[in-house]
Amino acid sequence: MQQEMKSNKTDERKEVQEATSQNSLQDPSSLELTAALSKLGVQDVPPKTTREPAHIRKTKTSDLPSLEHVFAEGLYFTLTDVVLLPCIHQFLVSLQKVSPDKIYELPLITGWYERVLQVHSVQKAAAATNIKFLHFPHMNTRHQEPSASSKTEPQEKEVPECHFLGGPRPTMTKLKDHGVEADFSPHPCPTQTIDWGSLPAAVSPAEGKMSSDRALRKQQQLNNLLSVVSNMAKPGNTIVDFCSGGGHVGIVLAYLLPSCQIILIENKEESLMRARDRSNGLGLTNIWFVQANLDYFTGNFNIGVALHACGVATDMVIEQCIIARAAFVVCPCCYGFIQNTFKTTFPQSCRFQNILSYKEHMVLCRFADQTAVQLPPERRLIGKNCMGLVDLDRAWASEQRGYKAQVISMEPESCSPKNNMIVGCPNE
Repeated sequence: MQQEMKSNKTDERKEVQEATSQNSLQDPSSLELTAALSKLGVQDVPPKTTREPAHIRKTKTSDLPSLEHVFAEGLYFTLTDVVLLPCIHQFLVSLQKVSPDKIYELPLITGWYERVLQVHSVQKAAAATNIKFLHFPHMNTRHQEPSASSKTEPQEKEVPECHFLGGPRPTMTKLKDHGVEADFSPHPCPTQTIDWGSLPAAVSPAEGKMSSDRALRKQQQLNNLLSVVSNMAKPGNTIVDFCSGGGHVGIVLAYLLPSCQIILIENKEESLMRARDRSNGLGLTNIWFVQANLDYFTGNFNIGVALHACGVATDMVIEQCIIARAAFVVCPCCYGFIQNTFKTTFPQSCRFQNILSYKEHMVLCRFADQTAVQLPPERRLIGKNCMGLVDLDRAWASEQRGYKAQVISMEPESCSPKNNMIVGCPNE
């Protein structure tokens, strides 16, 4: 039986490969289709697994804290909601036809669906395209009448389901019991700021067509990063701005440190082109542009910088700096996107690993993202402490590899909800 199945699979792969080659000859423009079909012919080689251990994979969602996910990615309506809406709509329409009662077993999906429908732009688009969305009675108002047998027959006492209670407090308490608390070092140069008024307009982030309030906060963020980097840098140093975007950090560095070479690493061509245009307008000759993923960069450098590198991108930047034995000044962002990867596992430091499991560390990461100004002050404070703990783990992991590292808060903290900096220097 197994031999027949293997034989059938072999015949199927041959047919796919023959069809692929014929299609590519008949239609040279079907390169994407050819590539897609060719993947069906290499199923014998098992993919290299990066799955988590069984005790992590089996963790129930109910064991994790509920978050303020009003929309798909958090508190704000984003493109992700737009992409998901038609897919979820068709799914709910089909489910309603086949098994209407099943819809009431999906309160999170239907809750998100109804919240998206309340967005004015979605309503406007639906009216223009004559799309009829579904509407559900409130979940709490739907009750099932008990049957006669259930009224007369004794029922076993229902065991309440064990949910995760207390948000991140149990995890934070566990760390505290082991002598671990968020530790923020004093800012090395809190009063050192850039005189933006004396600089050309193209140097300022306001040149990037952002609102005046956002431009001010961006200037404050740059004040923090550049003051630390300027004190580190020496003439002839090479400084790499990882995840450079439109060059807000790199361009100012190149202008203020003409004796240093500045390299901008960015994988988005459009962002890098904007940075190059601004640089050309300033006549900078000590700046270079590389379009690539940050882990593809293999050059030598002295200092690595990253402003709001999302999720594990911060850890990738730190890793690049450690490999090059370079100092680093990074401002993390999007802690909720942190997860184990092929190269990095969490927690990273031995001390955190001895106390927390991966799941407990992910609880800290999730709540570290809850620092938005719209949230209550108490929750923002918890989020700040969670940020501090996650970054403390990063700092200690760097120290295990021969670095001196510290976690610092930007001044003023209102310059960004993600206002932590991790500063590391290799030991002499």
